[in-house]
Amino acid sequence: MKFIFIFSVVIVLEIFLQSRWIRALNRRQVTLAQKAYGIQSHMETKSSTPSMGGIVFIAAALASIPLAGGFSDAAPGELGLFWFFPILSAAVGFADDWIKFSRKSSEGFPSLYKLAAQLLIVLPWVMWIVLSRGISLWPGIVLSPWLAVPLAAFLAIGMLNAVNVTDGLDGLAAGACVISMTGALLWLPLRGSAFYGAVTGLALCAAFLWHNAYPAKVFMGDVGSHFIAGLIVSTAIHGDCLIALIPLGFVYGLEILSVSAQLTAIYGFKKKVFLMSPVHHHFELLGWSENHIVTRFWLVHGAGLAITSVLFSSFFGN
Repeated sequence: MKFIFIFSVVIVLEIFLQSRWIRALNRRQVTLAQKAYGIQSHMETKSSTPSMGGIVFIAAALASIPLAGGFSDAAPGELGLFWFFPILSAAVGFADDWIKFSRKSSEGFPSLYKLAAQLLIVLPWVMWIVLSRGISLWPGIVLSPWLAVPLAAFLAIGMLNAVNVTDGLDGLAAGACVISMTGALLWLPLRGSAFYGAVTGLALCAAFLWHNAYPAKVFMGDVGSHFIAGLIVSTAIHGDCLIALIPLGFVYGLEILSVSAQLTAIYGFKKKVFLMSPVHHHFELLGWSENHIVTRFWLVHGAGLAITSVLFSSFFGN
């Protein structure tokens, strides 16, 4: 019952703090410019919506450390290790958001600068995890450091960018994270601090939907999408199942693959695969409503997570 108490407190805390933060953002007119080459209707409907709501994720996550440590057997030090990567990832996202806001532009870091910043946090963290506890591909299958570091770093950076491109419709990224965290808690052998960290992450994303579901009162921004990506990566690694990033990031993976396919087709063959990428914009241009796209993508994510997790469990004999 302790985890239900922590889950409930974090939900209330996130909703309360986010409400106050939205007021502050509106007073200071903290909005991010919509991309001129994006969906034109977004210029009218989303340009006045405040962003950087993901900052509250950091505050609520930090508050959960003494809460979980005081009301459960989770060690505060281990909880800090769990949250280290999501919070550092969020810092990179915040820097990107701040550049956009200060310049009144939809463009933040240049791509190479952003990749460099991601590498600066990912590589030291992955090496720290490898040296302190090791990284397992699957429970009981520990990877050698020479394989674990590049593989985990590649998947972590991929997840950071995949969640970022998914966060384009109200509730899409946060709702998918609710599904991912639920799947992780039901499927992965999370124990102690990792379990309570995942419970807190589930509560944060579920509560954020209170304000982010259509029509959104706030967007999470890059700070929020990077936090969510870091949360999913940390959950998989602390669950001793690096390969779980494929099921847990199923819809995010489809989104980033759609971007890659589009760019390859344009630059390699002078053609388009989709009307616009990432793929959720393709369906917008086909005339699907935002609610229909989000709901159907959630269903695809849930089904993909369930099918791939069963396949992996069968393959690895668990």
